[in-house]
Amino acid sequence: MTSNFRSITFSLASIFAFRMLGLFMILPVFSLYAEHLSHANPKLIGMTLGIYGLTQACLQIPFGLLSDRFGRKPLILIGLILFIAGSVIAALSNSIYGVMLGRALQGSGAIGSVILALLADLTPVAERTKAMAIVGITIAMTFAIAIILGPVLNTFVGVRGIFWLTAGLGVLGILMLYVGIPKPASLSINPEVEPVLSLVKNVVSQVELLRLDFGIFTLHAVLTALFVMLPTLLENFLGIAERREWLVYLPVILIAFSIAIPLIAIAEKRGKLKLFLLGAILAVISAILSILFLPLNMFLISIYLTLFFAAFTLLEASLPSLISKLAPPGGKGTALGIYSSLQFFGIFVGGSVAGNLFVANNFTAVGLFCLVLLVLWFLFALGMKNPSQHSDKQMQAR
Repeated sequence: MTSNFRSITFSLASIFAFRMLGLFMILPVFSLYAEHLSHANPKLIGMTLGIYGLTQACLQIPFGLLSDRFGRKPLILIGLILFIAGSVIAALSNSIYGVMLGRALQGSGAIGSVILALLADLTPVAERTKAMAIVGITIAMTFAIAIILGPVLNTFVGVRGIFWLTAGLGVLGILMLYVGIPKPASLSINPEVEPVLSLVKNVVSQVELLRLDFGIFTLHAVLTALFVMLPTLLENFLGIAERREWLVYLPVILIAFSIAIPLIAIAEKRGKLKLFLLGAILAVISAILSILFLPLNMFLISIYLTLFFAAFTLLEASLPSLISKLAPPGGKGTALGIYSSLQFFGIFVGGSVAGNLFVANNFTAVGLFCLVLLVLWFLFALGMKNPSQHSDKQMQAR
């Protein structure tokens, strides 16, 4: 990749990363902070944690389609302004309703598909696979960094400070958009990265894709539900102070990544994605069961969370790859758009349902909700075809 294309790719990947950092850094610390906001209760805390997923899910595809007509950079600018406005409102709010509004605005800047479309406009076909891979790696790494960084920053600046930092990242994203990224000579509708309305019916009628869509919905619903109850569990039941939670998350995430990355490579190389996917779902189920019913202390909770995040990382990386392999010819962008919308909708459902269930610190109810979704996903995934064989046939058809 030439230095020019490399610069464009890293600039767009950075804008992606800035938004994700801001959205995910508060996951490990928000539940305890929100208890001190006026009108807060578990139901509203869970909804506030997940509501950005609802606005993302509703606006992800419309933003992509509007960018075809009005241009990529103007839509990305609008999305970043909404993201900044939401961050500022959340930082200034003393009420749970104000923070909820801020989170909803943060999510309404749903520019993920627009960023990928701009990347496709600015990179030649020969460089595009590398560029998309860089963005994918950036997304995976950003999530891990956010989960570690959130509790660390909370120690020094608090959750309000994290919201202000998030607004600053949005401003930095705007600067990068207009300083480091050229305007494309022309816009091209690329069905490999953009949704196409005429293909939606074809995509949603394919059972293999629906299995994956339900999977990403479940995975992020469970993740958000877990973070509704986990901070309270760590502080109130294990005596791990809010400002010391990073001591749990740091080794957990690092070890989980060191386990997951080689497993992802082995699964891809040996064509065993289905086997590893099913194993990872069972690992998540085992982690939730362990947290609910086995003895807990700082060491054991670290073991259970390592198992959870290692499996989560494998699934988070494998599912988009499977979508790409199984999408119909010319329908990859549409399949990924629907997939992303369900991912974000899962965040909203997970936060909302867990908030309703997490009354009087009812960890069991939240855990059972997660387990029901995960068991349904496992049963649904059992009938999945071998992805490598399926994709090989598709490649021959093309």
